[in-house]
Amino acid sequence: MGAGHRFRFLDRTRRAAGAAACQHENLLRRLALICHAATAATRSAAFPHDEPVDDKALQSGLTIPAGLQSATQCWTSPALRALQTIEALALRAAVEPMLRDCDFGRWAGRALGDVEQSEPDAMAQWLSDPAAAPHGGESIVDLMARAAAWLASLTARSGQIVAVTHPSVIRAAVVNALGAPATAFWRIDVPPLAIVELKGQGSRWTLALRSTQ
Repeated sequence: MGAGHRFRFLDRTRRAAGAAACQHENLLRRLALICHAATAATRSAAFPHDEPVDDKALQSGLTIPAGLQSATQCWTSPALRALQTIEALALRAAVEPMLRDCDFGRWAGRALGDVEQSEPDAMAQWLSDPAAAPHGGESIVDLMARAAAWLASLTARSGQIVAVTHPSVIRAAVVNALGAPATAFWRIDVPPLAIVELKGQGSRWTLALRSTQ
């Protein structure tokens, strides 16, 4: 291939890459993050493990806005409580490991009050330093990096997206979307079955509030 042909080939390649990047920047998507239904751990203020959904949480049936029922893509955490929530919502979802809950290490399954009493210094460190993981699991900084990577993986997608996951992952996603510091993680409360919506275009995300009308 001569120099002229190589130049034209490289030029076409750059134009194609630029066009693809512009197309991704123009894609609009709406992401609904749904917190799983209540479990014994959420009702007793304990660090979660892979426990099932509380029977009481499913007695009255679960519903979500009609627009989310027809989502173009739907994912779920691999945790049992998330899978049970997806089933109760009558959604068909693919399992996404990146939506798994924060790894709380040796604190998983223990009551918050119990850990505060037995490991007060470790608890204080965990609540004040997002990079700390005194429980031997995942730090808040690591969790936020995982959430950011998953959000970035959606850049080439468009339309309505639904994901059933955990309070920790939803908090991390919101902090990333707002560009807030990691310490803002503790300023967000996500109750069971909460729905948090984000709008995305390109690599930019914004928090979207749903109207009652």
